[in-house]
Amino acid sequence: MLEVNELSVSYGRINAVQALTISVAEGEFVGLVGHNGAGKSTTLLTVTGTLRPAGGDVLFDGKSIVGLAPDEILRRGIALVPEGRRIFGRLSVGENLKIGATTRKDKKGVEEDMRKILDRFPVLQRYWNKSGAKLSGGEQQMLAIGRALLSRPRLLLLDEPTLGLAPLMVDRVFEILDDLHKEGTTILLVEQNAARTIEVADRTYVLRSGGRIQFQGTSEELAKMGDFETAYIGMG
Repeated sequence: MLEVNELSVSYGRINAVQALTISVAEGEFVGLVGHNGAGKSTTLLTVTGTLRPAGGDVLFDGKSIVGLAPDEILRRGIALVPEGRRIFGRLSVGENLKIGATTRKDKKGVEEDMRKILDRFPVLQRYWNKSGAKLSGGEQQMLAIGRALLSRPRLLLLDEPTLGLAPLMVDRVFEILDDLHKEGTTILLVEQNAARTIEVADRTYVLRSGGRIQFQGTSEELAKMGDFETAYIGMG
């Protein structure tokens, strides 16, 4: 479904990502982990059209999406849950959610999906008319995920969804992602929490600084690497 081929992205003279190649098959849950500065978020921002690559290509269903506007990429079926959640604090929870459906014209389908999201996240129903800014960090993350799901994405991208959350809420986010995957959602997850990501994902790419792949494989393959944890901690 998604192919990132020899992708390079620069910020001025700084090479944030260098010749990165990754793929995500339909129905797959793929992790992309690494420390700060490894190029994880840059990769997602390039896939979604916010950044332009210096080289390489991004293919979705076999067609290049490089150069397309972010809203067009969203219409094609790629939705991003951004780092920091990006909730609109002056809008209500309900208004924040409805933003996720702005590219859709099937009103009945949107209403059906909204019901499913509120069933999945009852807290959003409870705080429907409250400001998004009043929610806790974990509740805001549920809102951000629900907003992305309302676009009915074929590929769901998540950028550091557990960042800054309490341990119990971290567990809850991973449970939600596991459930979505079992229901057939295709997921590309960017995380610093390597161990939890490898545990839940079908495959994981481990990046080192500059967006270069250090390791890759299934949870079983990475578990066999006795020095993985030491190597990961020491990566720079």
